[in-house]
Amino acid sequence: MIKSLKEFFKKQNNLKYIAFGFLAVIFLGSGLLLIPGCIKKGMNVSYIDSLYTSTSAVCVTGLIAIDVYDHFTIAGQIIVLLLIQIGGLGVTTLGAGLILALRRNVRLKERNIIQESLNVDSAKELLTLFKNVFKYTFVIEFIGACLSLITFSKHYQIGEAIWKSIFHSVAAFNNSGFDILGGGINLQNYSSDILLNLVTCALIILGGIGFLVITDVIKHKGNFKKLTLQSKVVIVMTVSLLILGMFAIKLTERNNITWLGAFFFSTSARTAGFSTFNLKYFSNAGLLIIIILMFIGASPGSTGGGIKTTTLFVLIKYVQSMVNHKSSKAFKYSISKEAEKKSVTVFFLALSLILLSIVIVCILEVNNKDIRFIDIAFEMTSAYGTVGLSTGITSSLTIGSKIVSIIMMYFGRVGPLTIFSLWYSGNDEYFQYSEGVVPIG
Repeated sequence: MIKSLKEFFKKQNNLKYIAFGFLAVIFLGSGLLLIPGCIKKGMNVSYIDSLYTSTSAVCVTGLIAIDVYDHFTIAGQIIVLLLIQIGGLGVTTLGAGLILALRRNVRLKERNIIQESLNVDSAKELLTLFKNVFKYTFVIEFIGACLSLITFSKHYQIGEAIWKSIFHSVAAFNNSGFDILGGGINLQNYSSDILLNLVTCALIILGGIGFLVITDVIKHKGNFKKLTLQSKVVIVMTVSLLILGMFAIKLTERNNITWLGAFFFSTSARTAGFSTFNLKYFSNAGLLIIIILMFIGASPGSTGGGIKTTTLFVLIKYVQSMVNHKSSKAFKYSISKEAEKKSVTVFFLALSLILLSIVIVCILEVNNKDIRFIDIAFEMTSAYGTVGLSTGITSSLTIGSKIVSIIMMYFGRVGPLTIFSLWYSGNDEYFQYSEGVVPIG
């Protein structure tokens, strides 16, 4: 049996180690959360809810079928926290680290996908990045916990306040909307707390821009002109989306939300999933704005999901070039045709997966008259974008719909290109057909 398993894994390419490794952690977490010592007395946790919680934590999403604080003991909460931390560092760090640790040759196609996630060319650069990732993660999460403690110490005993601060800082930096405040209301009791709102936003933004950008900014002491093209694109897109998102949310929900709340949602909606106001009372226009932000997501090499800010940037430049009949350029750099093709592919795959999941869940929930179409569209986009925001329908979904959501969270975190590349045969084309003309537009 062991010999056959070894032979099986020898045949798998490195990307399958990453994908299956993620699955292994998810299923391991789902089992650990069912240990009696992890569940509070009087609480019943089904396996599907345990699996849902584990997937949401590892995929740093934050969608919950059951409240973490209400159902799990300290031991269970620690397991959830570890799953969040592993998930946040997951594909971009642990997966590539596993490949290096196994000392296996990385094929060209696999190296290109890893390079797209990490933007590194050699194992030496990868090891340097690993050191920076762990160093910055610890420092940022420690500072975030200390600042969060100022707020939580006003409402809890010092021991409990420290634990809640640590959990909140790790969850926020890893762009996961989990909380251990109880009641399933997330941060709604702190909607007017300026310090906690700003600290949470800062943690989300730092986790969402990616470790490469953080390293680049520190290396060049914030000199924008000296930054790499990726860093410039990420910073410009992040700032633009934060501002545009804030004004759009405030415009659509001007009677339901404050300016602080609008900024918080503009930050959180692109992948974190924390909420300071009840989304159940948002208008369809407001929910649509948040759906768009969730679809876009964070930046490459970060703890967040979505199609990524750089993908949107390249798409915009590509459309501009088509209209102007000029090549794509940005910050005195030319954008490669390969980047344009990948951006279109990612956009199409993401949109297709979300639409397919919406159709499936609509069919599965056809008898549930309390769930609107906008709720399902919101939920599935949130799952794929690994955001965690919800209009409150998660716990009432059928088992089939929860399984669809689990799959979407996994696809969103690992990435559609990685998932679909697992079926790549490795056979190159040795001949080409003559080109045909297909009318477009």
